[in-house]
Amino acid sequence: MNTRPPLPPFNQQTAAEKVLLAEKGWNSRDPLKVAMAYTINSEWRNRAEIFSGREKIIEFLTRKWQKELDYQLKKELWCFDDNRIAVTFKYEWHDDSGQWHRSYGNELWEFAEDGLMQRRIASINDKPITFDDREIF
Repeated sequence: MNTRPPLPPFNQQTAAEKVLLAEKGWNSRDPLKVAMAYTINSEWRNRAEIFSGREKIIEFLTRKWQKELDYQLKKELWCFDDNRIAVTFKYEWHDDSGQWHRSYGNELWEFAEDGLMQRRIASINDKPITFDDREIF
């Protein structure tokens, strides 16, 4: 069986490491790479979209990064327990008209024993910003 360390149960150090690895993965903007961090049947709720499966994750992320150009993300560990981690995050991006946005949110993560994420619940809000208002580079 392949594993994706750090593995649950999490402690402060391993939970923080898992968050940093997720941040780096998402900042790659590579749907295939990111999708490999999730179980084959991972369940997702992202805003109003609810779906499951790695193929749907790849489709979702491909669509996301075609719309959210120059995407840059910053995640912060909020809390953890056993095989669950909660994070708060913000990311910045612009659309094809050049309008910049900052998106804020919270995620709840649940991991399988092998360290792959089996459930992700994300609540996200967007705020239009100017180029000069950007904080993440």
